[in-house]
Amino acid sequence: MLDAPVHTLTGVGEKFSEELEAINIYTIDDLLFYFPSRYDTYEIKPLRELIHDDQVTIAGKVIHAPSLQFYGKRKSRLTFMVEVEKVAIKAVMFNRSFAKKHINQGDTVTLSGKWDMNRLQITINYYRKGLPKSDEAIQSVYSLKGKITNKRLRKVIQTALQQYVDQVKEIIPTHYLQAYKLPNRKSALKSMHMPENKRMLKHARRRFTYEEFLIFQLKMQLLRKINREASTGNAHYYDEKRLNVFIQRLPFTLTNAQKNALEQILDDMISPLRMNRLLQGDVGSGKTAVAAICLYAAVTAKKQGALMVPTEILAEQHFHSLTETFGESTNIVLLTGSIKGKKRKEIVTAIKNHEIDIVIGTHALIQDDVIFADLGFVIVDEQHRFGVEQRRVLRNKGLYPDVLFMTATPIPRTLAITAFGDMDVSVIDEMPSGRKKIETYWTKENTLERVLEFIKRQILQGEQAYVVCPLIEESDKMDIQNAVELYEKLQAYYSSTIKIGLMHGRLPTAEKERIMEQFMHNEVHILVSTTVIEVGVNVPNATIMVVYDAERFGLSQLHQLRGRVGRGNKQSYCILIADPKGEIGKERMKIMTETANGFELAEQDLQLRGPGDFFGKKQSGLPEFKVADMIHDYRALEVARKDAEEIISNNLLEANEEFIPLLNLLRNDPAIFEKLD
Repeated sequence: MLDAPVHTLTGVGEKFSEELEAINIYTIDDLLFYFPSRYDTYEIKPLRELIHDDQVTIAGKVIHAPSLQFYGKRKSRLTFMVEVEKVAIKAVMFNRSFAKKHINQGDTVTLSGKWDMNRLQITINYYRKGLPKSDEAIQSVYSLKGKITNKRLRKVIQTALQQYVDQVKEIIPTHYLQAYKLPNRKSALKSMHMPENKRMLKHARRRFTYEEFLIFQLKMQLLRKINREASTGNAHYYDEKRLNVFIQRLPFTLTNAQKNALEQILDDMISPLRMNRLLQGDVGSGKTAVAAICLYAAVTAKKQGALMVPTEILAEQHFHSLTETFGESTNIVLLTGSIKGKKRKEIVTAIKNHEIDIVIGTHALIQDDVIFADLGFVIVDEQHRFGVEQRRVLRNKGLYPDVLFMTATPIPRTLAITAFGDMDVSVIDEMPSGRKKIETYWTKENTLERVLEFIKRQILQGEQAYVVCPLIEESDKMDIQNAVELYEKLQAYYSSTIKIGLMHGRLPTAEKERIMEQFMHNEVHILVSTTVIEVGVNVPNATIMVVYDAERFGLSQLHQLRGRVGRGNKQSYCILIADPKGEIGKERMKIMTETANGFELAEQDLQLRGPGDFFGKKQSGLPEFKVADMIHDYRALEVARKDAEEIISNNLLEANEEFIPLLNLLRNDPAIFEKLD
């Protein structure tokens, strides 16, 4: 049986099984589905197909015995000539002097290493005598711990495949396999561990990518269905007349995108089913205005509302702006970690007695002593900054409250809808009218003095500037301008009348807040910072954003930084100082100067960046897939989402025999086991 302990397998003793436990292999099934982390390719290609500087494999006959040279301390260089396709290729191997005894004139050898097309030379990192066997052209490489070697792990996996592969059951219905031309589970499993060629490996990966996404999406869709059906009884019977008067009194007109998002949220609020919605909006698109209207709707329905944000500075900003927006008609309170003692006790008591309508705060909202009288509507701002557990605790403060997650991190719409499969998604993709476009420029460091003079002129007119760097202190590995050094350089450049502040992640929270407070009150004119100011900070008087070593940032992050300026009615500027070496870096700078729309940038970032922590997986609770990658494979993710939607909405899991293996697999998940039965 596949659930048998791994030590029952031939060749795995108790000691080795303990070592396997370190990489979470306990059963035969764990072993079979412990996929390689990468593959080394030893596929021999003709010389004409080899690309300069690539890792390549060639095979040929040694023309003469190798010559060995020693230099430095215990360093050596082994050199010999190999005839490949009647061409003499120079082979060089460093610090493996023992190979001189192994390689002789006339031997046929297979060599892998870096190819220098100009010199017709290969720098070897792997060699073997003779030609590679057909099953060695692609070698599986596993992620290991302790004393386990790849060779030994490959051997026991091969043994497991020989003895147990016939017990591996297909879980995907046949018509999906046929429609997407996917191999069956057994053959795909063999190809993942022992691929005969790149084509078979590609199809095996496609199959397991789809399988992982389908299972993930089925769980998401099931949980969504279960949560909605189980959480009835929180309909907000809000006062439509009072709400319309509130909207008309706002000092601005809602954009069409804001109106659409608002309509979707209000529809959810009046429904007895629990809302679980993600509101995406570009920097400055007016998400907070929509949030304020929804909070007011909850208050007119005699419910309490809560807004949780990641930092105290942001909480205070929201508190002041919403107090101004609501006026005296609504009781709003601020609750953060800094509020202690008697004042905190008074606030907590008032919340419990329903003397407070809206609570704005940080993670202080989810402390055990904070008890709401009737929490009906919860907003989590910059939701990716909170852990899954923190969000869950806040949700559980009320009886099935409606929950709205907000983010200014632009995620391509299709990817957001697909990834957050248990949420509905609303998008504000239109900017308020009258807002001036931030002028974005890309320059190199040799023009720094011109940039500093420009900043000086703007500061003398009463404006402020951010200067952002990627690192805090010097790094031997990367030649990147750092915040401390730049802070000192700017202090030396400007007269003492221009005040400069320094802020980075290693400063104590109180110190960060003090510096930010000074910047907000224009007591600091230039704020030199790492990316801690990336999200949420609102200083309308700041009109210049300078980003040092801008090529080190992704497009979405650059766009977030740019969004810290342009918050008022003055013309604002973003200056990117960068000297990118590669084409992708240059393309990124070009896109930033030409594109202001965050969602367009996110699409471009997706194409340029490839794999990456697009969502901040550690925070968002997204799973770590073995094979699939949400960024590279997001089209497969979309296909799996549509299939999962169809399966759940048509109750195919229970109604169709072909889906029984999938149903059984889902029943193993503790989160949905009880709900399914």
